[in-house]
Amino acid sequence: MSSRVARLRALIEHPATGAGERAAAQRMLDRIAGAAVRADAADRAYGSRYARAGRHAGLTEIAELVRADIAFARVVFTEPVAADAVAVFDPIRDAPAEIGYRVTGLPEQNSIVVELDSVPPHWGWTAEGAPSAALTGLARALAEIMNSYNHEGAVIGTRFFARVRAGERTLIW
Repeated sequence: MSSRVARLRALIEHPATGAGERAAAQRMLDRIAGAAVRADAADRAYGSRYARAGRHAGLTEIAELVRADIAFARVVFTEPVAADAVAVFDPIRDAPAEIGYRVTGLPEQNSIVVELDSVPPHWGWTAEGAPSAALTGLARALAEIMNSYNHEGAVIGTRFFARVRAGERTLIW
């Protein structure tokens, strides 16, 4: 049985495997694994979007999903519904438009990094040079998006580490 699982995993992870064949192999692997609950499964925590990426997704695929989520968060609900409607604050949507977002998966560091470019000094930094509350809120919102694809537990560990950087400074590790 384990050799079949190993062959299916190799097929899923191989870069030349087509999308349809990868999906079929994933379904077969899921059937083999079954819905049996392991004894160590109780200590596991999965992010809200973990299933969207899939169990075998690499950091490159997860980084692509994070990039799409950030792009969506920047444009969603930009127009008020009604003139008297209460505006809901969103740190990503309400951040200055000139901020650029670069999402990179770093397999050698087992991390996904969101780098913020062109952060306006008056918005992102205090007079003392520390990150402002607005920049810290943005970094937390970005980390929340990344960690929604993550898992952790005593036996399985963390899938990846989420980091947010602005220039040379790491805001979230």
